[in-house]
Amino acid sequence: MQFTAADRVSPLRVWSLAWPMILSNISVPLLGAVDTAILGHLPSPEYLSGVAIGASVMSMLLWAFGFLRMGTTGLVARSADGGEAWLLRALLLALLLGLALLLLASPLLGVIVQWMNAGTQSAPHALAYLQIRLWSAPLALANFALLGFFIGRQDSRAPLYILLAANLLNIALDFVLILGLGLGARGAALATVFADVCAFLLGLRLLGRVNHDIYGRISHYLHRADFWPWRARAAWLELLRINGDLFIRTCLLLLTLTFFTAQGAAQGDSVLAANAILLQLLMMTAYALDGFAHATEALVGDSVSRKSPRMFHATVHSAGLWALGSACALTVILLSGRSLILPLFTDIDTVIAEARQVYWWLCALPLLAVWSYQLDGIFIGAGKSRQMRDTMFIATVLIFFPAWWLTRSWGNHGVWFSLFLWTSARSLGLLIYYRYYTLSKSWM
Repeated sequence: MQFTAADRVSPLRVWSLAWPMILSNISVPLLGAVDTAILGHLPSPEYLSGVAIGASVMSMLLWAFGFLRMGTTGLVARSADGGEAWLLRALLLALLLGLALLLLASPLLGVIVQWMNAGTQSAPHALAYLQIRLWSAPLALANFALLGFFIGRQDSRAPLYILLAANLLNIALDFVLILGLGLGARGAALATVFADVCAFLLGLRLLGRVNHDIYGRISHYLHRADFWPWRARAAWLELLRINGDLFIRTCLLLLTLTFFTAQGAAQGDSVLAANAILLQLLMMTAYALDGFAHATEALVGDSVSRKSPRMFHATVHSAGLWALGSACALTVILLSGRSLILPLFTDIDTVIAEARQVYWWLCALPLLAVWSYQLDGIFIGAGKSRQMRDTMFIATVLIFFPAWWLTRSWGNHGVWFSLFLWTSARSLGLLIYYRYYTLSKSWM
């Protein structure tokens, strides 16, 4: 096989794609961290607990459709014609699902908050947060599709501009609406709704920067009879197949994290608030390391499209080294900064005391979880979504829940230990699949 310069993936090329995604990804949990810090300094932990529950439920409802980002990235990266048709299909699906979510979930919010074991004081704040946040669901899902398109096109600057602009606006509105106007949980929700609208409008604007004729091409697809499902069934079935696997996988992931939050709530508002802070820190490390996983998705998809094993393995090697080094650095930061980090989020002594008891579980997770993030990127880029679904099912149903059941007497340590085993099972399961496909030379 003849290799070209495009088949060579240097560490510098991986870094050039990853660093904008790292910055943009960090801005997402940083936003949650600012919400947590602002609410954590209000007089009572009920505000922080209420928003922690509300944000967890919204993550479950919205991130369940995270396949719109992941699936679009892989399909666009493997596309030979620029991927505009895949973007349009994903946007139409996102808007349809967002409207369905808004209509169907609204009447059930009270039941969902009760299921999350919200206390009598935190439950009204959680419900108020959710009732407002749901209104931006269609645009929030459309933003997933836009981000997936840009990443698949190896344009990591556009997601950086979108997420930074939206999240900086959200943070500014947090100060105005929560502290300035005293709106509490409602203020946190309104700030996020405005940010979702801003992100969507900016994403549409940046599409024109990618290709000046992109709106004309999209309009062309809309007017083609063979674009729609009744004439192009194969393409839509491929979209639904990949997204269906990723939907199940993401639902299992969010079920685990939501159950984790609910078990903290069952142990009292102080434990719930402590876990909310530590989960924000865990998400910050995850989003930072996901920058390398996103670069892997785009480059692996490109290598599969080119049928280039050399490009594939160079991507895996270079991105893996960057991710491992970053995970080591994050672990050192967490270990050395415990006494400084926790007071940034709250000055409530009982919450800090609870967080310190399980802080070491948090420090151990980045070095373990980095492998699941990187392997996710490989499998998304290669279009092997079924393997991600099956691995997540085993980790959640056969590892996490049995481990939690057997360690219930450990209190909060049992919940964190179960999360540790769950992360280990995800990494190990995907590694077994990776080795199988590598030895059988069937990635292409």
